[in-house]
Amino acid sequence: MTDPLPPGSTIGILGGGQLGRMLALAAAPLGLKVLIFDPDAKAPAAQVSAGHVAAAYDDAAALAEFAARVDVVTYEFENIPTGALDLLESKLPIRPGRQALAISQDRLSEKTWLQENGARVAPFADIRSEADLAAALERIGAPAILKTRRFGYDGKGQVRLTGPRDAAQAWAAIGGAPAVLEGFVAFDCEISV
Repeated sequence: MTDPLPPGSTIGILGGGQLGRMLALAAAPLGLKVLIFDPDAKAPAAQVSAGHVAAAYDDAAALAEFAARVDVVTYEFENIPTGALDLLESKLPIRPGRQALAISQDRLSEKTWLQENGARVAPFADIRSEADLAAALERIGAPAILKTRRFGYDGKGQVRLTGPRDAAQAWAAIGGAPAVLEGFVAFDCEISV
């Protein structure tokens, strides 16, 4: 599927948060409808969409119903279980595809992929232990941000370090989860894609 969706088509969105809400609002003036799939009965995107399937991401019957009602599927956050895609991708196009989701679900994979494809990223290190953290702080310096590799976002799974003395507390704060340490960089603007 590479052609634009004609007016009257329905976009299925996995996830019903604020990004899904903005997408639904942007789709309406284009004559496109949106169906939200989100376990939360009060999902923000559901309030401005043509419909909402409130079910768990592993509910095969609900996913099949969802697939039957949409023309294409997208997702509005990176923590969608890939099992949901397994059922949906056999029935209709998912954009962006599975590889984009797999890469974006893990901060180390994401940063490595960006770097390998020519994007400039902040200095980073793979952190699997407190010893890794100490070594990375020595190499990258501080201030820095320790981020869990999975299931985090701004304000969750992130700890700011002002120096090496913060390492033990930061490691404990993320529960010793696999992480990435990111150095600070000077920048003119920040974007989210």
